[in-house]
Amino acid sequence: MAQGSKHYSNSTYRKLRLAKRASLYAGVLLVLAYMLFPYYWAIISSTKTREDLYSFSLLPSLDFSNYVTLYHNPIFIGAIVNSAFVALTSSLISLVISILAAYALGRMHFRFSRTVLICVLMISVFPQVVVLSGMFEVIGWLGFYNRPTALVFSYLLLVLPFTTWVLTSFIRDLPQELEEAALIDGCSRLRILTHVLLPLMGPAIASTGLLAFILSWNEFLFALTFILTDENRTVPVAMGLLTGSSRYEYPFGQVMAASVTVTLPLLILVLMFQRKIVSGLTAGAVKG
Repeated sequence: MAQGSKHYSNSTYRKLRLAKRASLYAGVLLVLAYMLFPYYWAIISSTKTREDLYSFSLLPSLDFSNYVTLYHNPIFIGAIVNSAFVALTSSLISLVISILAAYALGRMHFRFSRTVLICVLMISVFPQVVVLSGMFEVIGWLGFYNRPTALVFSYLLLVLPFTTWVLTSFIRDLPQELEEAALIDGCSRLRILTHVLLPLMGPAIASTGLLAFILSWNEFLFALTFILTDENRTVPVAMGLLTGSSRYEYPFGQVMAASVTVTLPLLILVLMFQRKIVSGLTAGAVKG
């Protein structure tokens, strides 16, 4: 028997297991409280009047005047429509292009394919400020300045490398035998992609598309730079430009109401597609 080893009774072992389980649950609750409290604080702050905002309380005041004022603001409602259009369009275009690119990079072996994939990854980690001046010149040359089209075009620079990298990794994990059997049957490369591989990529496409949508929905710098007028602004910029009744008043309650309104669609989408998101992000993590 090893010297210095400790032996406990069964009741002591049970108490230790309960203590470990209790500490685990306490840690999980602490992390959840840390993550969810800012959103809860935004909800209760959005239901408070201007006077109640200066008093600390964890209970909502159930005053929805901030929401009424916000929803009667045509600039904010138009910004939601613009954000939905830009985010949805850029996500769909990036998915179509990235599916084709991912198949080429993941299945078709050609010279410099690895170099191309590394370049795609490098582009995805570039700060937006690095490409801002160049994109400004391109947007002006194309005549897209102060149009939602400018954001769709510029968001592809952010979203497309991410979606291409994720889908390439997923396609590489699909069984090679499926494609070989289809080639023997006389299928073209495009038919293999659309009829053989694409049905298997549903979870990956759903998770990648949703993350691309969230990335486009929350983008601020390009939207602030390339859009000039209020009717073409997106939600993040419109929230930052909300003003009170005077130039010295910051409409904190309306900003919190806008934050809740903007985050709610994203939460609904995540809850609707949570199974596909989990299966898509974990696909290929375990290989037999």
